[in-house]
Amino acid sequence: MENGDVEVKLKEIEELLERLGKEHPKEISAFSRFLRETLDNKALTTREKELIALALGIAAGCEWCIYLHTQKALEAGAKPEELIEAGLVAVLMAGGPALMHLIPLVKAIEKFKKE
Repeated sequence: MENGDVEVKLKEIEELLERLGKEHPKEISAFSRFLRETLDNKALTTREKELIALALGIAAGCEWCIYLHTQKALEAGAKPEELIEAGLVAVLMAGGPALMHLIPLVKAIEKFKKE
């Protein structure tokens, strides 16, 4: 998957949320409120929460999650080595398939480091 594919995956998230927001506004509005409240700085920083979300996305095998949370973690101040370490924790917990999902992580880091 090339870096352009990272943009495609992020665009797919945006399009899905836009469509569902029109077709299921109550549910998407509730999810969006929950998302904002959960990711707000409290006991854990947004950076820490994005690293956790990234690790869970890797463990679950969700490329869209990997790209989104890599971008958000970097925006929140995470360093590339922290992203890789979070990915390795996911591999520790989820095994070999999670290791293969470090491929999109590395591609996302390369993409977003350039921006």
